[in-house]
Amino acid sequence: MNDGPSKPAMREALVAAAFELFLERGFEQTTVDDIVSLAGVGRRSFFRYFPAKEDVVFPDHERSLAEMTEFLDSGTGEEDPVKHACDAARLVLRMYAEQPAFSVQRYRLTRKVPGLRAYELSVVWRYEHTLAAYLRGRFAARPEGPLRADVIAAAVVAAHNHALRTWLRSGGESDWVAEVDAAMAFVTDTWSDRPADRGAARPGEEPEDEVVVLVASRKAPLWRMVQGIESALGGN
Repeated sequence: MNDGPSKPAMREALVAAAFELFLERGFEQTTVDDIVSLAGVGRRSFFRYFPAKEDVVFPDHERSLAEMTEFLDSGTGEEDPVKHACDAARLVLRMYAEQPAFSVQRYRLTRKVPGLRAYELSVVWRYEHTLAAYLRGRFAARPEGPLRADVIAAAVVAAHNHALRTWLRSGGESDWVAEVDAAMAFVTDTWSDRPADRGAARPGEEPEDEVVVLVASRKAPLWRMVQGIESALGGN
């Protein structure tokens, strides 16, 4: 018999309590003791999930980074590396879009707290480092491979962040899929060695009337669904 809250429920309770206090009192004025008191758990429970107070503001990035890494590693080596990196970045924006209200609150909070902005930049660097490591492997045979990998990884992150900020500034109301599609199309058009997909629409153009139906388990990770769609389209 379970006598206490599940781990996910406790973690969510800590995040909810923290943001309630951050918005009410301010980030700097809120202590870990305040958070655990409102959440109704012990201080040790907080540090079981979050190494520091800053980590509670970005609770999903470890999972998102792991999913990105798994997706990058799932490549066959035959796909366009630039497009694959762009598709990996889409997973991160989807993570934000899954909780629009929370993501908008976090965005507004990080704009007010310089320490959180610095922490966020360190998180962004980890995504860029992961993308660059993947691209370095794919471009290893090129003389300019390391430089090309680092520049493209930075471009992917910059384009992703542009789409993300546009969506966040709208209060989570704009079409985030359209935003990220346009941003990633710009990167692939600029850096990919392969011609653009014939079925891909450019900003301002009407997409071709093409429908792809994918049958997958509801428990399947998003990257496997992406692979299934790419396979249906002939790997383009």
